[in-house]
Amino acid sequence: MMERLKEEALGHVREKILPFWMNLKDEEQGGYYGYMDYDLNVDKQAVKGCILNSRILWFFSNACTCLKDPSLLPYAGHAYRFLKESCLDYQYGGLYWSVTYDGKAEDGTKHVYNQAFAVYALSSYYEASGDEEALGIAWKLFGLIEEKGKDEGGYLEAFERDFETPAGNEKLSENGVMADRTMNTLLHVFEAYMELYRVTGDGRVKKPLRDILECFAGRIYNPARHRQEVFFDKDWNSLIDLHSYGHDIETSWLIDRGCEVLGDPKTAAKLLPITGDLADCVYRKAYHNRSLWNECERGTEDKTRVWWVQAEAVVGFLNAWERAPEKDEYRQAANDIWEYIKEYMVDKREGSEWFWDLNDKGKPESRKPIAEPWKCPYHNGRMCFEIIRRLS
Repeated sequence: MMERLKEEALGHVREKILPFWMNLKDEEQGGYYGYMDYDLNVDKQAVKGCILNSRILWFFSNACTCLKDPSLLPYAGHAYRFLKESCLDYQYGGLYWSVTYDGKAEDGTKHVYNQAFAVYALSSYYEASGDEEALGIAWKLFGLIEEKGKDEGGYLEAFERDFETPAGNEKLSENGVMADRTMNTLLHVFEAYMELYRVTGDGRVKKPLRDILECFAGRIYNPARHRQEVFFDKDWNSLIDLHSYGHDIETSWLIDRGCEVLGDPKTAAKLLPITGDLADCVYRKAYHNRSLWNECERGTEDKTRVWWVQAEAVVGFLNAWERAPEKDEYRQAANDIWEYIKEYMVDKREGSEWFWDLNDKGKPESRKPIAEPWKCPYHNGRMCFEIIRRLS
């Protein structure tokens, strides 16, 4: 069964995900087109999100290394050039939030989450290409996050273009709250730093990584409710009763990977029970009908099946099974969610990829876009790479 899962993941990334994003390459203006609607119409003059471009850079870089296919490197290089030439703000530092279709600043907000994804992508591109310039940019962004993107309490969220003046955090706040700090930004700073440390082994990253893990253990994780809190004020008080199932299952395997990369037994001993608890709680509460519910807000379940949540659930349950092989229910859940993805989440129309979300009956009634600044090859591509790497 697991060999079949690996072969199907390999076929899916080669035959569905890679061709889709290759076809969105903008040969004229650089980068990749920023929007495809539900009816598969590409808006070639749509805004290009810098997070989307970073995630595409990460995806093609990892496709090159995981599949051992150097023919994919030029697609990563195309995204890298666009990041370097259009997404970076050479006056104030950091990446814009978004640029116009032809590469001019559109939204100059400097969000820590956005900077982190660039570090993540540039680190992976350096591994694939050996490009020292890309690594140098990653280190500059790392320094910028550490210098301007945090205070004595931890990592912050959004700034105006000057990276000095705080800005509202509408971009990473949801569910009717305005958060000063978020679990989501912290998770992806951790992910970015983990990748930078993995490809360089540079000790400058170790203390920030350990500090973030301490924050997860001491502030984000709620042991009484077996979950992470999501949105916080500046003093780390939770702002809302919200259980984000997708983020919890994603965190469970990312922190496990981070502990492995750090190679610190003491840190691992503290964090691994927490990540095991997160995965187990998500399995018990949110795994239904071969798929994962989205979230629970103030006791009300949102049963929408969101594309990225399903992808992270496959990896998270596969990771949980690898940690505890006697719990075969986790292995079965990973396989069953993959079957659900193949049957319902993958859009069978030629020239498409995955639907954004499905209702409880497996129908894409929301008609959300197939590609846009948040809809990218990062989660589902990474799911395939993780399956291939773990089962090889």
